[in-house]
Amino acid sequence: MSRAQPYLSGLLLAGRRVLVVGGGTVAQRRIPRLLRSGARVEVVAPEATPAVEAMATAGELTWTRRAYRDGDLVDAWYALACTSDAVVNEEVAREAERARVFCVRADLAVHGSAVTPAVGTHDDVEVGVLTGGRPRRSAAVRDAVVAALQSGVVDDHAEPAAPGVALVGGGPGDPELVTVRGRRLLARADVVVTDRLGPRELLEELGPHVEVVDAAKIPYGRAANQDVINELLVRHARAGKFVVRLKGGDPYVFGRGFEEVLACVEAGVPVTVVPGVTSAFAVPAVAGVPVTHRGVAHEVVVVSGHVAPGDPRSLTDWPALARLRGTLVLLMGVDRLDAFARVLLEHGRAADTPVSVIADGTMTGQRVLRSTLGEAAERVRAEDVRPPAVIVIGDVVAVGGDAGEA
Repeated sequence: MSRAQPYLSGLLLAGRRVLVVGGGTVAQRRIPRLLRSGARVEVVAPEATPAVEAMATAGELTWTRRAYRDGDLVDAWYALACTSDAVVNEEVAREAERARVFCVRADLAVHGSAVTPAVGTHDDVEVGVLTGGRPRRSAAVRDAVVAALQSGVVDDHAEPAAPGVALVGGGPGDPELVTVRGRRLLARADVVVTDRLGPRELLEELGPHVEVVDAAKIPYGRAANQDVINELLVRHARAGKFVVRLKGGDPYVFGRGFEEVLACVEAGVPVTVVPGVTSAFAVPAVAGVPVTHRGVAHEVVVVSGHVAPGDPRSLTDWPALARLRGTLVLLMGVDRLDAFARVLLEHGRAADTPVSVIADGTMTGQRVLRSTLGEAAERVRAEDVRPPAVIVIGDVVAVGGDAGEA
């Protein structure tokens, strides 16, 4: 005779007592979703992991610091037996059976009265998968379903997206480094306004009905005036379209994103901002350069290099930057590197300060040039390094060695 299948149901636990017996790593994995549900979580355990203890200290849950006792399930709506002792877990399950409280046994699911599915979240959609006691299969199916929802392969919206604009940070270039929410909104777009720094491969995933507008903001080449981009966003949104403005990195890190937000707000167009992984930190990381490191750098400053030192438009105090001992990350500075290096050297930075120049970071054509502040500009010219590139100046460059160049 085949075994009975579990009955899937969503428990509304907000404000209701849930008892977790055990404070180890299994409990640590299960508790956050219980807290998210609004449950009043009580942990009964003589010891707990630092993470569980921190949740108790923060007041997110109650920790009764002792071993389980019969009667602990009084007034509980749900229970999880998560200790490493099978005897204790069995005692919890027996009390739960007497008290008619559904109980999950983490060590032996078939001996409990409830089982925990592999759960994933996409927007406001909860996905739970059970595969008859095969947790790896459950996790694999869960991951595949959530990935399909996130990529838009499975459309979970019965209605089209409401007109408006989503400002999406696409990350440093690798399409896998865009945020989950960014990819989800991109899958729902009617119009995508992008530029050369946005992750290009993501455009291949768009449906044939999606209009792609290339802002063509190529440094020192063809450029779409920012006012024109603002007008495009507003015009398409007012025409009833859901518009995604896909930008490289993070929209607010030298991306002029807030100018686009202000234009939408002034026009009465709903706008959503999705932060992105900034190339200022991600590109050095992929290239093996930690922008901070204990005992080496306690500060990191990100500077725009779109105008040279001494230019009336410059808002940067270059002499002050030269006196700092930490890390300087320079964006959009390849073509003016000689000027930046000169002013830093003039005001105190040592000529042998390590420098790393990472071109096309996170992409298949990534190039990493390691040099010193005194020689970097000449090396960049000699090796014809072109934008986009991230320049890291500081002792952190020497920490990673060649870790990111393989």
